[in-house]
Amino acid sequence: MNTVLPLLPSAPTSGTGVLPDSAREGLATTPFGLYVHVPFCATRCGYCDFNTYTSDELGPGANRSEYAGTAIAELRRAARTLGPDLPEVTTVFVGGGTPTLLPADDLAAVLAEIHELFPVADDVEVTTEANPETVTPASLTRLREGGFTRISLGMQSAAEHVLAVLDRRHTPGRAVEAAREARAAGFEHINLDLIYGAPGETAADWAASLDAVLGAPVDHVSAYALIVEDGTRLARRIGRGELPMPDDDVLADRYEQADATLRGAGFDWYEVSNWATGDAARCRHNELYWANANWWGVGPGAHSHVGGFRWWNVKHPAAYADRLANGESPAQDSELLDDADRALETVMLGLRLREGLPLTALSTVGRDRAADAVRRGLLEEAAHASGRAVLTDRGRLLADALVRDLTD
Repeated sequence: MNTVLPLLPSAPTSGTGVLPDSAREGLATTPFGLYVHVPFCATRCGYCDFNTYTSDELGPGANRSEYAGTAIAELRRAARTLGPDLPEVTTVFVGGGTPTLLPADDLAAVLAEIHELFPVADDVEVTTEANPETVTPASLTRLREGGFTRISLGMQSAAEHVLAVLDRRHTPGRAVEAAREARAAGFEHINLDLIYGAPGETAADWAASLDAVLGAPVDHVSAYALIVEDGTRLARRIGRGELPMPDDDVLADRYEQADATLRGAGFDWYEVSNWATGDAARCRHNELYWANANWWGVGPGAHSHVGGFRWWNVKHPAAYADRLANGESPAQDSELLDDADRALETVMLGLRLREGLPLTALSTVGRDRAADAVRRGLLEEAAHASGRAVLTDRGRLLADALVRDLTD
């Protein structure tokens, strides 16, 4: 059972006793990352339910021109809270929203402040998300010079009519062009994000999107099934009968098509929705999440986790900025995970990875059900015999249902 703790919201600015003692155990030896949320978008995509805002003026401290300074204020608070023995930062991920709506100099300034405040690993991975239409050769060069090592571009599709259904603003070829510009700017690690199963997308459309990706200088591909989230414009259009609901069988076909195409081109899956050309191309920041390690999330609505203690910030950028300006924590609420919660999350996250997880992470009932999943062809027999639960190709299609079955 989760215990709600009002510690972070009411903690003094200069205090270092915000985290429970139990959360500090292993702080110095557990991988630690920083996530910086940039909540601004030029327009809201019809499928998106992320904590993003299209207005440039959301109140003092909440607009784009002041946002870097506000994020830096929380980074300073994080360093005070985690000190005096700060963990080494192994990954930084700037996400959104559209981080590259901020000037490249602002993003570089945030990264420079991280280096001032924290010990940073020599081989730190620093990623920014970007929409293709918000970067230029000059901005990409500035980001690379500023210390960013990896970029993740939102491509979604190479079909113009699919982009229109998703309310994406870029043209079909712009994402590949931006990837080439990123490579020219010195980015070695480049990801393209895809979404499959949109209303009106054909198998040929999806094949063309995959071919376009393979024509770009990328070493990582993420491909996600379209999820219709309540409250989004897409959900309303489907509810009115303007568009059909994505079909589960079609989504499965698209996934298999993606896996076959990417594996044929030298990309191996390492998480159900992610493929890379090798270990060095994996997104280490996301692996940190999947391993249930430690991270501090900066920004409105950002979530953090340290040693089984989790908290999340107020969602609105103006409220977030006001709290920091007044020397208050931006955290809205928190919870301390008990052993059962943490064990459940270990299974939920670990099973999605290519390496799987030890069978000892499962309950007795879960281990019995894992044996049944082997018989049904959802878990690998050889891995099970050696004490691990590893998804088969078919098991990946049913990963969410299998997790529920193993953890009930």
